[in-house]
Amino acid sequence: MAIVGGGAVDPALLVELAGRGVALVGADGGADAIGDAGLTPSAIIGDLDSLRDRAAWEGRTRVLHIPEQVTTDFQKALYSTQAPVTLALGMTGKRLDHTLAALSAVLQYAPSRKLLLVDEVDVALAVVGSITFAAGLRERVSIHPLLPISFTRSTGLFYPMDGLTLAPGGLIGTSNEGTGGPVEVVPEDDTPWLLILGKERLWDLVAASQ
Repeated sequence: MAIVGGGAVDPALLVELAGRGVALVGADGGADAIGDAGLTPSAIIGDLDSLRDRAAWEGRTRVLHIPEQVTTDFQKALYSTQAPVTLALGMTGKRLDHTLAALSAVLQYAPSRKLLLVDEVDVALAVVGSITFAAGLRERVSIHPLLPISFTRSTGLFYPMDGLTLAPGGLIGTSNEGTGGPVEVVPEDDTPWLLILGKERLWDLVAASQ
C-alpha cells in the first residue's frame, strides 16, 4: 500500500506503483495528486480540509472523513489501514513542518508497521532491529537516529558502526558509504532508526523490509 500526501509526489512513480498492484490511499489532498496522475485512489482518508472536490470523489471511491484535529492526515491514514509494507509519498517537500510531522509519525508507527518514506531523491526505511541489504562500492548509505541508539556492529560500510551511539543533536550516521556487496547493521536493541538510500533502491528496501 502507498499513502500519498500533499507534498512532493512523482506522478510516474504513482503510475508504476499502480501497475505493480500497490493500493494507493490519498491522505486528504494527496488524493488529488493521485487523480492528477490519471489514477483513482482506493480510499481517501483525512479531515478533508485540502481535498479539491470531495463530492466528485465520493462517487468514485471510498471517502473516510475523520474530523479530529489531534493527529495529521498521515497518522489518520496509518491508524485506519493495515498493510504488510506501507510506502509514504508526498509526506516530505514543500513544507518543512509537514516533513517533521511525517518523521514523528514514522517514529510512532515503526514498531508496528513496515514504513518507507519516499521523496524526490531518497527512500528512507524505518528499521526496528538489524537489517541486511546490498550496496555498491561508494554507494551512499545514511543511518539516521530518530532517538538515541547504540549499534553493536556493522559490515560492508566504509565507516563501521561498531560500538557507536547515534542521537539527534549528537553523532549521526549520514553519508556513510558501502564497500561493495552485502551490508549488515546490528543495533543493541529495537529502537527505531532510519536507513536512507537513493530512490533507485526503493524495491530493494521493500524486499529487505519483508
